[in-house]
Amino acid sequence: MKKKLSLGAKGFAMGMADIVPGVSGGTVAFITNIYDELLEAIASVNKSFIQKLLKFQIKEALDQVHFSFLAPLLVGIFSAILLTSKLMHFVMTEYPVWTWSLFFGLISASALYIAKHIQHPKNKLSYLFLPLGVSVGYACVSLVPVTTPNSYPFVFGAGAIAICAMILPGISGSFILLILGKYAFVTSALKAPFDDNHLLVILTFCMGCLTGILSFSKLLNFLMHKHRNKMMFILTGFILGSLKKIWPWKETLETTVIRGKTYILQEQNIMPKSFDQETIIAVLVMFIGFFLVLGLEYISNKSKRGVSSAG
Repeated sequence: MKKKLSLGAKGFAMGMADIVPGVSGGTVAFITNIYDELLEAIASVNKSFIQKLLKFQIKEALDQVHFSFLAPLLVGIFSAILLTSKLMHFVMTEYPVWTWSLFFGLISASALYIAKHIQHPKNKLSYLFLPLGVSVGYACVSLVPVTTPNSYPFVFGAGAIAICAMILPGISGSFILLILGKYAFVTSALKAPFDDNHLLVILTFCMGCLTGILSFSKLLNFLMHKHRNKMMFILTGFILGSLKKIWPWKETLETTVIRGKTYILQEQNIMPKSFDQETIIAVLVMFIGFFLVLGLEYISNKSKRGVSSAG
């Protein structure tokens, strides 16, 4: 029960992260040490799993996909989306600088935490994968949305790409969907599923998501097993590169309105214009987020040492 509650809490944190534009639930999975198991569970949905379902071997099928791990995690994710979406929208709207400061501190410390656990490679060329990851992460969060066709093949592809981004640390799936010009199209279909051909659009998008996550998770799972250190460098780089999107002080360059809501298309990071009370609080919140992660790491390590000495 303790493990299930812990997984539920981690899923809740992942769900909260997914609500925030530019923050990935994959980052939370990465820093809470469930990323490998999550990839393993998703990648285990294969031909064998389907065959067991068709033969009504339900227990065997659920065991294969790590159901005891996925169930509490998914409950936590969807609970967060349902319960905290309004709260997150409120703080992002009313206190954007302080909210982004907290996330910037949390994710900065998380990148440091992950980097500390990378083994020093014998081949020094492996270090080049870190700036590669930084460059790709930075480029992804710097992309400008484009106009794209509403054809079913493109909707399928957009779903596959967006869902892949969601399981990559540092890259937001909803942000990628906005870049591909399909955020408004897909969300409008979800809000009115029985209008026009929206059901077919939703089905196409979901099939793209399913195809993308099953195939990409298998590739990621393979790479994490065969080239773990290089992938750790790349994924750490993704997180560092994505910090550009999370920097608290921004200047909006271009926006668009989708169903009465304003979405930012282009923005640039700036330094605080003045060191006033709001800026001081933002810096303090940033440090609180940073040291919160380090404190949790210290408590976790102390707990592990206690268990080892007891053993």
